[in-house]
Amino acid sequence: MYRFSNTVIGFLNLFTLLASIPIIGAGLWMARNTTTCESFLQTPLLVVGFVVLVISLAGFIGACFHVAWALWVYLVVMLFLIAALMGITIFGFVVTGEGGGVQIPGRAYREYHLQEYSPWLRTRITDPNYWSTIRSCIFNSKTCAKIGYWTPLDYLDKDMTPIQSGCCKPPTSCNYNMETTMAQDTDCYKWRNSPTVLCYECDSCKAGVLESMRRDWHKMSVLNIVMLVFLIGVYCIGCSAFQNTKRAETDYPYGENRMTKVRPRWDYHWWRWWHDKRESLY
Repeated sequence: MYRFSNTVIGFLNLFTLLASIPIIGAGLWMARNTTTCESFLQTPLLVVGFVVLVISLAGFIGACFHVAWALWVYLVVMLFLIAALMGITIFGFVVTGEGGGVQIPGRAYREYHLQEYSPWLRTRITDPNYWSTIRSCIFNSKTCAKIGYWTPLDYLDKDMTPIQSGCCKPPTSCNYNMETTMAQDTDCYKWRNSPTVLCYECDSCKAGVLESMRRDWHKMSVLNIVMLVFLIGVYCIGCSAFQNTKRAETDYPYGENRMTKVRPRWDYHWWRWWHDKRESLY
């Protein structure tokens, strides 16, 4: 049993090393996703993935080669990593908990309203400089070009992505009959038929981006929770491996207390000097 936790932590860190690859890959996928065009929650995932990769390597070396300082660094960083991943997951759930859109009667798609989403998301997405980048991303992705040749029947039968619903058409409630005098949604007045304008400045377009991001994040949250549970288990075993590694440095077998030739700790001589100095003063 003496080497058991070291062996287990070595294998687990090898698996964690491999498990960090899907986290990094998922973060890259979300950051490069031309449909979402949103990366403020994906960037922390990439950072966490790379940190897991590095500390898993340190834990593997420390457990398999009995390097106590490597295991100590591994456990400290792992504790911060677990806290960070937990914080990112909880924060993501809080800010993406609202939304979902409204089903339009007689249509297969849903429409989305900016006020349905959290204030933090609304503040970020409505920043002019930030939205300019997102708008350019959506335009370059040719998302709206995919429905440019739809017939009126297609709009009744086919579903749309949140971005197509919000950015590529005016709200369904809009009435462009010149004789109408009823007040309409402000997005109705922002709509233009020009392919470079469409409804890219509409609040519904911003809401569509947030909805796409919300769906992607909820898919990723499953992986986050699984990794969080796994890392907590690895951390507990790592604590045991660290104690075994420290015990191995004292050169006595597990279960025996023969401390005849114990190597002094690195700070022993400084502590002894300070102790003698205090004794001489009193």
